[in-house]
Amino acid sequence: MDRIGLLSLPSHTPDAQALFDEDQEELGYVMNVSRLWSYQPDTVTALFELMGHALASADFSPRQRGILVCAAASSLGDSYCSLAWGSKLSKTASSALAAAVISGNDNGLADDERVMAAWARKVVRDPNATTSADLEDLRNAGFDDSQIFAMTVFVALRLAFSTVNDALGATPDAQLQRDAPAEVAAAVDFGRPADTVPRAL
Repeated sequence: MDRIGLLSLPSHTPDAQALFDEDQEELGYVMNVSRLWSYQPDTVTALFELMGHALASADFSPRQRGILVCAAASSLGDSYCSLAWGSKLSKTASSALAAAVISGNDNGLADDERVMAAWARKVVRDPNATTSADLEDLRNAGFDDSQIFAMTVFVALRLAFSTVNDALGATPDAQLQRDAPAEVAAAVDFGRPADTVPRAL
């Protein structure tokens, strides 16, 4: 039986094909996460729309979003999103910086970015342990309360996406591993290992 992660492949539907077509157009291949979420294409579409809505008024740069996702995904141990977003962050920063954030080393970040990364990790690792002092650190770094709320919602939604992928066994695509900067690929030494050969539809 054909499988995606720990599940059997779902039935092919027009909505699933729309996910696949987006991947093909953007990446040149269909991602394993798209195959997995083809069980509920509308749900993953709505989830990503919600992520965008959460950040709509926060005015975070692509680099800041990359830092948030890399810090959160690596704290969870999610190899898939760490590879994908480490590669994205490499384009807006550098592969060395992306690899460092994935490894938990924020020395190359600006002060406000370090606070963002630290907050993302706390939200993932133990949200009940956050304190008013953590929020003061964010405020002192220049973030207002609406931005703090936005980044927290964004990280929580990314966590939901990663949790589904990881729990159901979605492995990083062979192409994703191949195309990642060497420093990023080396830093992602956790989570599920990438496929060794590309999957066929």
